Amino acid sequence: MKVGILYQALYSYPENVTFSPHLFRLFPKVDHNVKVLRQAFQTNLDAVVNFRRDLFDNEVASCFYPAPASMLSANLQIELEIQPKNAFAFLLDSHALEIPLVYQPAESRALQPFLTAHSRPTLPFWTPPTSPRPTTETLASLNSALHDNLGYERREEGAALSPEETIARGSGACRDFAVLMAAMLRQMGLAARLASGYLCEFGDGEKVAEGALHAWVETYLPGAGWIGLDPTNGTFCDHHHLTAAVGLSAEDISPVAGSYFHPTRVPPQTMSASLSIQPHE
Repeated sequence: MKVGILYQALYSYPENVTFSPHLFRLFPKVDHNVKVLRQAFQTNLDAVVNFRRDLFDNEVASCFYPAPASMLSANLQIELEIQPKNAFAFLLDSHALEIPLVYQPAESRALQPFLTAHSRPTLPFWTPPTSPRPTTETLASLNSALHDNLGYERREEGAALSPEETIARGSGACRDFAVLMAAMLRQMGLAARLASGYLCEFGDGEKVAEGALHAWVETYLPGAGWIGLDPTNGTFCDHHHLTAAVGLSAEDISPVAGSYFHPTRVPPQTMSASLSIQPHE
């Protein structure tokens, strides 16, 4: 299957402002199932653009803007070739077959940052197992519980809510679902990281991410590696999830990061963004 992606964003200001360096985390990770056929990224004409790998090995465009301007634009065009992927085509090592899962010492050392639980939320509608339970079954149960008991709301700007806020509200955006699930996984002793990127939603069904980037979670299962879980949709991730960034926190996976400055207070920026994902022959 071939897929074309077009992402466009425009930030407008009432007066010329200066910009800090901006990071764009928009570029799908290449693996056995994903091949980039063509890729073109543009921002302001005077920008100096450098491509590099960040702390989490995400490809980022680091952009320096030398002159003040009243707008900042970003345009990304990608053509991909995607091979089907079975979300459950993995075999777990013997010590990962059940939860509670105890990582081996070498695994624990490498995964430590992703195991640290900064929040210990309590779900009113799901309880972690107190006796050994099959790993995949338990993860599917938690994934479905979040999807079935929390409402989805579209919120394209603003920081992610804390797990406690999402539970209290009973709803959240995809990044709120992801932050909550990562906290639950870490509380259960599983390494978890946040992920953002593109969700290919084809056909006539409900499309929760249509026109916007999406966020989900990856957890490390010995024998399987990093496995994607999408609590917004209650599914395990397959080839329809195209990862652009992974990290410890929501800030690590933000598609765009940067600031603007002005000597006096100016009205807030206006921002418009669009995303089109289309299959083609």
